[in-house]
Amino acid sequence: MRLEGRPLEALHFRGKLAARRVATLWQQSMVRRFDHPPSADEIEVIARSTMERLPEPFSSHLRHVVLQVDEYADDQLLAEMKIDHPLDLTGVYEGIPIGERSVDMSGTLPDRIRLFRQAILAEWAEEGEPFEHLVRHILIHEVGHHFGLSDDDMHLLEEQE
Repeated sequence: MRLEGRPLEALHFRGKLAARRVATLWQQSMVRRFDHPPSADEIEVIARSTMERLPEPFSSHLRHVVLQVDEYADDQLLAEMKIDHPLDLTGVYEGIPIGERSVDMSGTLPDRIRLFRQAILAEWAEEGEPFEHLVRHILIHEVGHHFGLSDDDMHLLEEQE
């Protein structure tokens, strides 16, 4: 385990107050508070961390993919995808999958992964799985679309981490 960029064992603290400081910092990083629902910023931190921890060549190809967390999918996107309710869409990949790109496609918008906070919160409440696991699962699914992966390949990628 690391704290403040150094292995926990390497930190030398003296006294009860110093030991309590280490425990408090560690507990803050490991415990999910339930006094408020996770924010868009918290979801983004989990998603970015997931992207960075993916194995190569995946992580390096994701450096230029825009990650965005919105409250809900917009009406236009829902209509395009033929989805009736905004809580039914937790995330979407918008762009050209790597396997379909060509030199004729220069000047296009950057690829983007959008996660939808309210839909993620609704699924979390309904399913009851750990929040970080749910966000990771959704993110890896959208990353899979970027790489043109099958559902089976997405599951394998998810298991590698």
